[in-house]
Amino acid sequence: MEAQSLPINYLPIIFQMIVAIGFVFTTMLVTHKLGPKRSTKDKLTPFESGIEVIGNARTPVSIKYFLVAILFVLFDVEVIFMYPWAVNFRDLGSDGMIEMFIFMGTLLLGFIYILKKKALDWD
Repeated sequence: MEAQSLPINYLPIIFQMIVAIGFVFTTMLVTHKLGPKRSTKDKLTPFESGIEVIGNARTPVSIKYFLVAILFVLFDVEVIFMYPWAVNFRDLGSDGMIEMFIFMGTLLLGFIYILKKKALDWD
């Protein structure tokens, strides 16, 4: 016989979530009210990995950085689709092989397009 899922069965989980959220808010409120409030020049300056800030943070960055990052993510995500195919290679048979060749051909065409547009050239 299958056990029926009733709302009462979720009561311990809901109670635990309420206690956890209450603990977080209580801790934040108490530390905010009881903690010291000292604003000094050193506390208000930006801190980046122990390196002193030099210049303006709003300096323009070459679009090539973002383009390479987006292309990496795009092709990296496409590679993720190959894993299930490799796991089920024998079950998919020749149809699966043809579909993967089409998929890989599409990726190759995209990569050739990127190379033709010189998106990866850093000149």
